[in-house]
Amino acid sequence: MQGSPATDPDADLRRGLRRHRMLATGLLAGMGGLLVGTYYMPPGYWTELLQASAKAGVVGGLADWFAVTALFRHPMGIPIPHTAIVPNQKERLGRALGRFVSSHVFTEAEVRRVIGRLDLARIVQKFLADPAASKPAAAALARSLPKMVESLEDGRARRLLVRLLPRIVSGPAGARLVARVLRAFVASGRHQEVFSLAIGQLKVLMAAREDALRSAIETRVRAEGGAVIGWLAGATVAKRVLHAINTELDKVEPEDSDLRAAFAEWLGHEIERLETDPERAAAIGRVLREALAHPSVAAWLLDVWARLRAALVADAHRPDGRTVALLTGVFANAGTLLAEDAGARERLNRATEGVLITLLPSAQAQLSDFIASVVGNWDAKAAAEKIELRVGRDLQYVRINGTLVGFLAGGALFALLTKVFGGVAH
Repeated sequence: MQGSPATDPDADLRRGLRRHRMLATGLLAGMGGLLVGTYYMPPGYWTELLQASAKAGVVGGLADWFAVTALFRHPMGIPIPHTAIVPNQKERLGRALGRFVSSHVFTEAEVRRVIGRLDLARIVQKFLADPAASKPAAAALARSLPKMVESLEDGRARRLLVRLLPRIVSGPAGARLVARVLRAFVASGRHQEVFSLAIGQLKVLMAAREDALRSAIETRVRAEGGAVIGWLAGATVAKRVLHAINTELDKVEPEDSDLRAAFAEWLGHEIERLETDPERAAAIGRVLREALAHPSVAAWLLDVWARLRAALVADAHRPDGRTVALLTGVFANAGTLLAEDAGARERLNRATEGVLITLLPSAQAQLSDFIASVVGNWDAKAAAEKIELRVGRDLQYVRINGTLVGFLAGGALFALLTKVFGGVAH
């Protein structure tokens, strides 16, 4: 079905084929007319030469017309054996075409050449560095995360979390992670907030337990000094002890207190030990491993997983959500890394090339089967038409050349035979 010019994607090919077919047919008809015309010309050498040339041209044109037509259909509708080759052999043609493409076009050398010319790392870098391109990709990836999370069974994810976390934090990496978190904590000044919170809670506790502490101190004084001493000095000692404690706590509370400075210095020293002392790192790892192995901590981790999952699912569909922002930042950082590190680009190109080369044998087989399947499933008439539209114009030149070469060869052969034998039998 040819379809209308407005909807037929092959309309230009169809017009070109029709034009060239008319040219070839017109040349053959003209050669036939010349042949008939020679019988009305005066006899003589030149008439015979022209007649012999025209006969050969007609024969050559007819032979090539038959050959070209036989590729796609039965000449004049007559089912002559070994004609309509393409419709009758489309399955074998599809298999042969598939093998040719996979073996001679989609080759390892060609894949390496294309990858080397494309510089995939540079393409990826430009994509990641462009917010207009990377943000939609981050949003699309974020939208796919809930499905990925939902496909992960809760029980399996929790068991994996409980197993992996103790192993991760029990080694040197766990101590380094703790040190890095503490450094960020100190750099932001949050350690002083924690210190202030601890002092404040201690003062609240002292105030709430003042009566109990006073009674305990009086009891202790009485036990050590006797009933008389306890009766005379117990209350005074308790009052002075509590007053001294509260006074010291008030001294610690200001931002520039010596105890605060000592706490910051101690914390920095401990962070340095975590990063440099293997024994301290191992000790921290053991503590973390034992803590994470505790049933209450494991239950807390499972609750964290459930909350994290729910938050991720809720946030992933928001274009301005944290998930999209995080992924956009990751893309931007990766783009910066590729822009500044030629080695990273080279490693990415080599890794991509390695993956494609590894997958190439399987891809070649699948491509061959795909082409064979597509061609094999074509309607016989449609397959012949598709191929003819794409190669038929060149085949019409075969007809034209056959007519002209036959004409020239016929004339040359006539001249040669006449010269050698003095004439040509009719």
